[in-house]
Amino acid sequence: MAQTGPEKESKMATAEVHLSMADRARDRPADLAPESCMICTEDLWKSYDMGAEQVHALRGINLRIQRNEYVAIMGPSGSGKSTLMNLIGCLDSPSKGQYWLNGQQVAELDDDELARIRNKEIGFVFQTFNLLARATSLHNVELPLIYAGVASEERTNRAKQALASVGMENRMTHKPNELSGGQRQRVAIARALVNKPAIILADEPTGNLDSQTGNEIMALFDRLHSEGNTIVLVTHEHDIAEYAHRIVYIKDGVVAKDEVRR
Repeated sequence: MAQTGPEKESKMATAEVHLSMADRARDRPADLAPESCMICTEDLWKSYDMGAEQVHALRGINLRIQRNEYVAIMGPSGSGKSTLMNLIGCLDSPSKGQYWLNGQQVAELDDDELARIRNKEIGFVFQTFNLLARATSLHNVELPLIYAGVASEERTNRAKQALASVGMENRMTHKPNELSGGQRQRVAIARALVNKPAIILADEPTGNLDSQTGNEIMALFDRLHSEGNTIVLVTHEHDIAEYAHRIVYIKDGVVAKDEVRR
């Protein structure tokens, strides 16, 4: 028997929904080739020998982050999120598994190449700011460029531009003890940006700030993401994680949940 108009339209709509779901499934980060992602980990483990016992901080993490994503990695103390951050930042090596950063398989890189990646490919922002106490804001921001061998005039110009981009153009000659906590973090963010890295990796960036200043720093991350930066934020605070567009929950060394928010 021929289908009526409403019945036919209903089946067509259902088919379109199924097709749309299939399209979205094919587009999920988990289905992308490792070389096409900004960050890709496959079966990533990190274990430590504690006397006769072996402790597994990470237990086979599979994670794909695309370019220009804004991702929060969240979990309680001891969950493995800081260990994962250290591996993503090439500050440590996995016990087993594979890791690609911006299309490069990290295990194949030598020490010099890893140092270059930490200096140029990744911009680090830490909870404790990690600024040189006796150096001005300008000199603190210049440091990655000094390590990269950039000529004096160029690195000064680039450091000034980075400070201006975070609203610190009037504090270039100030030392950290002459700045508020929020201003110090802005200097640290300028330092992270100065080499135009592929990824900004922020570890509890508002942990030492009051709520209002923390909100201002997170608004700055929002702006940086809108300008095309890939941001990975490590935090244990729900309200901070909610600024991200995707939240990866780590528990007991595994991905417990991977939630796309918007």
